[in-house]
Amino acid sequence: MWWLYLYVGLATAGILLLGVLGIRVFAAVQDLARQVGRSTDELSRASQDLSRVTEPLIRRAGDTARN
Repeated sequence: MWWLYLYVGLATAGILLLGVLGIRVFAAVQDLARQVGRSTDELSRASQDLSRVTEPLIRRAGDTARN
């Protein structure tokens, strides 16, 4: 009879462990999503800066090619 209690206890401990690990994975995924969001914003800003900086160069190159 005590085997039954042991099996139920081990099953309960296993389910609790899976729950704790699931919560940890969830937290890690949220952190990763925040980092990806920040990186996307930084890349977008860098792309806009690059476009803004290269516009005068493109105009100058076009003027030089026309002359």
